[in-house]
Amino acid sequence: MKYITYIALFFSVAISAQEDPVKQDSTEVHYMIIEGDSVPVTSVKLKEVLVLPNLKFEDRAARIRYIILRRKTLKVYPYAKLAAERLESLQERLDALERKRDKKRYAKIIQNYIEDEFSAELKKLTKTEGQILVKLIHRQTGKTTFELIKELRSGWRAFWFNSTASLFDISLKKEFSPINEEEDYLIEDILQRAFRNQQLIRQEPAFEIDFYESLNKWSQPKNTINSKE
Repeated sequence: MKYITYIALFFSVAISAQEDPVKQDSTEVHYMIIEGDSVPVTSVKLKEVLVLPNLKFEDRAARIRYIILRRKTLKVYPYAKLAAERLESLQERLDALERKRDKKRYAKIIQNYIEDEFSAELKKLTKTEGQILVKLIHRQTGKTTFELIKELRSGWRAFWFNSTASLFDISLKKEFSPINEEEDYLIEDILQRAFRNQQLIRQEPAFEIDFYESLNKWSQPKNTINSKE
């Protein structure tokens, strides 16, 4: 009788184990084809996180320069982000329209809207803030301000705007290039820290930016950089 009881207990445990199996992780399983065989690979999709180094400055002047640049960058970035969003909406709407007349009419409406929305605020920007904005518009749209004006208006109007801006040391053809311009690298550093601290809402750039490559270049001593160029 004792053995029968043990057997009954064994089967009851076995049956309950089948009815209530141990739950597996929700880790996603992918299958890779290697030489004809399917090999299961577990993976967890995580967002890329930049590990930012501690800020180091050569001297007090460099520190002050960074602080001023940070204040200006945080101020103008929302305008560049908004411009990218408006242009994306414009393009999606234009793609949905079939008649050339409708596209032209809608583009005109958006042009006036953007100009009215930005003009009052942009007039308040300083010369350096305006140049930073031009760079960030390129970062967010993949096109220079000159190219955008040329598309929305005419080539002559773009040329006129660029010539006028040059009087204030602002080039509408300026691109954003952290690997080639130290100031652009500092701006990218400021943005990444602001995204991490949730001071700014992240918007991915229109093109790939290798932050660590720029970091490695501009963190070298100045004489080392000059000797390589």
